[in-house]
Order: sequence, then C-alpha cells, then structure tokens
Amino acid sequence: MRFAPILRNPRRRRLLRSVNPSLAAMSPPAAAHLATASDPDEDLCFTTESVAPAEEIAPPLPAPPPPVSAEERVERAWAHWRRLGSPKMVVAPMVDNSELPFRMLCRRYGATGAYTPMLHSRIFSENEKHRAMEFTTCKEDRPLFVQFCANDPDILLQAAKIVEPYCDYVDINFGCPQRIARRGYYVSCKIRIFPRLEDTLAYAKMLEEAGASLVAVHGRTRDEKDGKKFRADWDAIKAVKDALRIPVLANGNIRHLDDVKDCLEHTGADGVLSAETLLENPALFAGFRTKEWKENGDEDEASGLDQADLVIEYLKLCEQYPVPWRMVRSHVHKMLGDWFRVHPQVREELNAQSKLTFEWLHDMVKRLKDLGGGIPLYRNNNALQTTSNGLAASNA
Repeated sequence: MRFAPILRNPRRRRLLRSVNPSLAAMSPPAAAHLATASDPDEDLCFTTESVAPAEEIAPPLPAPPPPVSAEERVERAWAHWRRLGSPKMVVAPMVDNSELPFRMLCRRYGATGAYTPMLHSRIFSENEKHRAMEFTTCKEDRPLFVQFCANDPDILLQAAKIVEPYCDYVDINFGCPQRIARRGYYVSCKIRIFPRLEDTLAYAKMLEEAGASLVAVHGRTRDEKDGKKFRADWDAIKAVKDALRIPVLANGNIRHLDDVKDCLEHTGADGVLSAETLLENPALFAGFRTKEWKENGDEDEASGLDQADLVIEYLKLCEQYPVPWRMVRSHVHKMLGDWFRVHPQVREELNAQSKLTFEWLHDMVKRLKDLGGGIPLYRNNNALQTTSNGLAASNA
C-alpha cells in the first residue's frame, strides 16, 4: 500500500491530520531556544568542543536489501526486535527530558531501552549546532530509538541517515510516510489512540502496511494530556496488539514495577514505556517506588536510596555527558519536587540562580539533606523477585 493514495483519501487524511500535526503547517518550537543564545540555561553544562557522539561507536552493519513482501517485513521486524534482546522496559520520548544523562541513569536502574526527545527533522538536518546540543549518545546507550517529527519525507530521511549509525530505530512521532519506512528499514512509530477504537485500529494497520517495524501506542487521546487525570486505555492497546503482526509497545499508567507486569499481561504488548513517573523516580524499573505508590502494610521497606541520591548520580552523568543547563534544571525540579514542598525556600533559591554550576547544585542537595525531611524510596524485595521472575518468563 503506497502512502500517496492514503493522503488522497479524504477520510484517511483527516485521520492522519487529527493525530499528526506535522501534516499541517508546522512551526519549529523545538528550536526556539536557538534564538536565545544569551540565556545561560541554553549553554552546555560542561564545555566541550566535540560535536560528535560522546564516544566512538562502531559503524552499523550493512543494511539488508529491501523486503520483497509483507511477510518478509514482519519477519525482519521480529528478528530485529529479538536481536536487541526484546527490551521490556523503555524510557518514553520526553521533550527536553529523555536526553543522554537521564537515559543512562534510567538504564542504570533497570531500563532496557530508551527514546531520545522528539527532534525536529528539518532543523536537525540543517543546523549542526542544534544537532550537537540536542543529540548525544554513547556505546552503552542501546537499544536506542531516535524520534523525529516531520512534514517532508526527504528531509526526514536525511535526518534519519545522520543518526542511523547511532541508533536501533528511527521513530516517527504520530505518522509514518511509507517511502521512509521502506528505505529506512527499521522505522518505528508512536501514536495516540482515537476516541473511536475502529479509527485507532485502522490507523495502526495502515502504519504496519506502510512498512513500520514497531508501533508504540499511548493509550490516551491527543486531548487527554494529563496522565494523572486520565487513565490510559489498556483495552485499546490490547486491541492494537491483537490486530498487528509487528512488535507493539504500551504507553500509559506505568507508575511502579507491578504496573509493568500488569500492563504486559493485560495488553499482551511486547514492552512498556514510562514517562512522567520516571521523571520523579528514575529507579522505577529497578523496583523502587515513591511514597505515593507505597503499598499498604509493612512489606515495602525504606530502600536506603532517595531522590536526592538520584540527583547526585544524574549530575555526575551530566558532567560526563554534557547537555544544556535547561535540561539539568528541569530534572532537578522534578526529582526533588517532594523535597521542595517540604523546603520551598531551597526551590526559590534554585529558581533565583540565573546561571547554574555543578558546585552550586551539589551544595544545594547537601543543604536539603542537612535540613531533613527527605522522603526515601521504597522497595519490596519479595514482590520484586516475583515480578522479575514473571517478566523473565514473558521474555522467554
């Protein structure tokens, strides 16, 4: 099925545009920061002259010839997924938040795959400074999905070719032009569900037929932006999984490790994505949970790890893998949100800092700990073993 006839079909064009704003005129908010170079938060958090990925990475294997049939495309999609280890627990794409240091922190605590933040394909292709600021990786940062938004297949392909040596999937947010899928081989798509299930299934099937190798499904509509207010529809994700022949990932309602197991069992999906909860607790996939999700009774025990400890680990990773200070500031606010509610004066001091340094941030965390009132992360080791066994069995 070719993509051009899809766009000529008025109903399918409405389907695409309702979920994919990139088909309409698209402004480049992702690069708005390039116009504010005088803002210290736009500087890298460590001076580096290199614009290449953080470490030298082996060149990719030669691309296989284009598949000759739908059956071969499906077989290749599964072979690629299994070659990557069938990652079950994946860091979702988050604007300014799923950058390399945060991905590496989550991998340290159980994440088995990760997405980059969504990148604007035209600006990424044309602006070398933008690429150096917004995309870094290292050899341990795999499996890796690099996500783009685009409204021009040729520009998207150009951007995809730049990142091809450094990733395992090129992901298209909301839409998947068939021409790209055919030429890029391992293209994935991330979509939201429609209000009507039949529209969701029609859209997902169209992407598979167009050549997508994987579909990630966020179980909320585009209008349901508040994850705490709107529960993700796991039934809709299950329906997509049942309808497709390629790997499917589930996104939504992943607050702790038990949710991972429950979601995989309910939807039959091949893995899960987590976003907002990881920002508060990057150790989620290792079985740690915040007090909000602490189970009743005495089975959950204080783990000896808290969010301030995770901030220190994150800052050290930022020193190793520099990113713009705005990303650092955002993560510190999210990971220490509970602590700042106890000590709002420290949050005000952070907000007043126009130019951050690692020395100041380390001192701020130390002062928070000295003030007391910190909240530990909790872990139920017995339940963790049971859940881990279940996840291992589902991977067999």
